[in-house]
Amino acid sequence: MERKPIFKISLFEAFLPIIILIVMLGYNVFYVYGDNALGGSNQFILLLGAAIAVFIGFINGVPIRTMTHEIYNNIKSTSGAILILLLVGALSGTWLLSGIIPTMIYYGLQILTPSIFLPASVIICSAVSVAIGSSWTTSATIGIALVGIGTSLGIPLGLIGGAIISGSYFGDKMSPMSDTTNLAPALAGTDIFTHIKYMTYTTVPSIIIALIIFTVIGFTIDTHGISDTQAIQNAILERFNVTPWVFVVPAIILVMIYKKAEPLVALFCGVILGALFALVFQHDLLLELTQTMSMEFASTYRLMMETITTSTQIPTDNEILNELFSSSGMSGMLHTIWLIICAMAFGGVMEAIGALERITDFLLNLFSSVFGLFASTVMSCMALNITTSDQYLSLVVPGKMFSKAYAKKGLAPENLSRTLEDSGTVTSVLIPWNTCAAYNSGVLGIPTLTYLPYAFFNIISPFMTLIFVAFRIKIRRITEKDI
Repeated sequence: MERKPIFKISLFEAFLPIIILIVMLGYNVFYVYGDNALGGSNQFILLLGAAIAVFIGFINGVPIRTMTHEIYNNIKSTSGAILILLLVGALSGTWLLSGIIPTMIYYGLQILTPSIFLPASVIICSAVSVAIGSSWTTSATIGIALVGIGTSLGIPLGLIGGAIISGSYFGDKMSPMSDTTNLAPALAGTDIFTHIKYMTYTTVPSIIIALIIFTVIGFTIDTHGISDTQAIQNAILERFNVTPWVFVVPAIILVMIYKKAEPLVALFCGVILGALFALVFQHDLLLELTQTMSMEFASTYRLMMETITTSTQIPTDNEILNELFSSSGMSGMLHTIWLIICAMAFGGVMEAIGALERITDFLLNLFSSVFGLFASTVMSCMALNITTSDQYLSLVVPGKMFSKAYAKKGLAPENLSRTLEDSGTVTSVLIPWNTCAAYNSGVLGIPTLTYLPYAFFNIISPFMTLIFVAFRIKIRRITEKDI
């Protein structure tokens, strides 16, 4: 094999594109676009950062052809993740139309009682977030309902918010339909199901500890009032045929995942089965949405295609459910895909000019131990959450920057992908000026600093990953079969 030439640039030149990128992103978020920066402007900022890296490479004698070739290779390496994201969008649409997601919510709400409200909220938000792959949507829908119920019971707002955030972000991390859960392994160089399996080692203990804390608090604080979830359940029953039979679909997908089916195959089967179960169990809803008196092939086909590719909106009499009962299908994933492509362009140039090599060598010398490497990854993710206010960039930049360092230490890529999620994904919602915190605080009506002390899962996760590496628990090494 032809070995790629390594271009020796200075440490300052290696860090300069990252420093300028952080400054531009900070200005973009704080002074111009705010929460709307994720709509496309941050993506272009990544391309500007790539252009700066190209200029540095050019003055150091790196051929333009070498840099563009590395960009192409980087983008090519994410093609599988991009296809998975598109199928995830399609899956969210058909699982809504078939009643799978509404049924999960319906049965989840039945377990609420005042004494177990907090742990139940964690469980409900976890289930919904796993099903739809979005902590934001979970907070903005079922989260709002839980805030109303908890407030009527006299439970402090901080505790309510902490339970909702903990459950929502646990589900977001563990769901194959989550964009960050797809992004992290794509950056680290592993597949999504290996990533999820490896993530359970730190994530499950973290959520168990959080549940224990919420349970103890729930049984020790005084509550009053009656939790009335009947209105939400009635709204679900009015629109959907709620039946446990729809759980056959996620059960089949879980079996396929357990049997190590290809992710694309499993997700595609989930999309098709969701569409078929919609035809079987949601007959009346389909007639209403197609505005026909009988199941006509052309109108039903059109509805299914729109559900899978563009959008589905199922209005109800309950405002809380209206946002949840909508899906953007495959098109809803385009912003994330756009971000991945632009991030890969930036990372490709940085790799081509030798910047990532120079930075990783510096970090390896600075943190000679394996624990030091993990700790530096955690600190980098949290620092980027603070400085760039963007959850995705807290995964993208360290993911590209540390991947070679982990490989040099003989560490399997799932170590990096897990650490990115344990420190980047979950801490974004704890930074008041981060877009994730601003969004969740706004929709829940609970200030970030009010729920922050009680977001136990999010606080525990970074420490849990460091505890595992300190005691060398489930730190997988690269073997010959990985090469």
